[in-house]
Amino acid sequence: MMMTETNIFEFASPERLWLLVAVPLIIVAYWLARLWANRKLRRFGNPATLRELMPERSGVRGWIKVSLFALAVGFAILALARPQTGSKLRSVETKGREIVLAVDVSNSMLAEDTKPSRMARTRHAIQQLTQHMTEDHVGIVAFADDVEVLLPITSDYKMAESKLRSLSPSLIANQGTDIGEALEVALLSFSNNTRTTRSRVIILITDGEAHDDMALAVAERAKAEGVIVCCIGIGTPEGTALQINGEMIEDEDGKMVVTKLNEQLLDEIASITGGIYIRSTNSSFGLDEVVAELDKMETTQLSHRNFEEYDEEYMWFLGVALLLLVVESLVLGRRNPLLKGVTLFEREKK
Repeated sequence: MMMTETNIFEFASPERLWLLVAVPLIIVAYWLARLWANRKLRRFGNPATLRELMPERSGVRGWIKVSLFALAVGFAILALARPQTGSKLRSVETKGREIVLAVDVSNSMLAEDTKPSRMARTRHAIQQLTQHMTEDHVGIVAFADDVEVLLPITSDYKMAESKLRSLSPSLIANQGTDIGEALEVALLSFSNNTRTTRSRVIILITDGEAHDDMALAVAERAKAEGVIVCCIGIGTPEGTALQINGEMIEDEDGKMVVTKLNEQLLDEIASITGGIYIRSTNSSFGLDEVVAELDKMETTQLSHRNFEEYDEEYMWFLGVALLLLVVESLVLGRRNPLLKGVTLFEREKK
């Protein structure tokens, strides 16, 4: 694994920086207050005479105090915006496989012959698979009579788990089981970086009865492109009456809908591409066997993964703010009469 590092500085909450407008407002407010105070003093007499009568009054000290206070507020706001320093790690070269999950989301996947349902068990099994992935990239294709790319190839497993939760028959309006189109879209989902490798696999998960010549043609194309297709079938060749929410589903003629598994088609697709076919059972969904098969495959360098690591630096800005407030509190607003006779530089005698 190779990575290049770039040192950066940024604020985690930059939207709070607009509060820095308070710094010049403090200065302006103090200036206006001084103008108002001087205007009131002029009512009592000549300003030069008043300065002689109030030798302890110091305008410079007031400006020093308000400047220190404004700076302290500024640094406190910078701390509130959470300054961070760290490294942005780019170009992380990983070796793994690209896996596209082609998942049947037809209505029959709601059948409860597999508890709690075929669809729920499929989501759980795929989630377990993604949780154990470290270097492989994954994509998700949902299909019934139409096909939808739910997740392009990615290394973001959190996103994959999020998309898995949305797998349901409501994704596809037209019902059916078009395995050929599903495989074709899955083939197009791989990245260009792996086109010349043998590290690409499609995991086809379906429970539908399908007699699809197109599926075999696409399987031949997958073989030519070096893509392995592993198939997991849910159901039985004998067929199972479709039952959803405890109710038997009937067709337009009032007959019970029976879902049958075409094992011959799935086995042939897998055989053509060098993959395996597994029938899902109550004791084993079939993904463990597929993963064991994937471990035999070669890996290849995949697209780069970017990630960032930062250290919080707000405590330094907060420390400066506190130090400025301490100094501001030590600066007296008026001249100290006890230090009246103290001079740092001796005046030149004429």
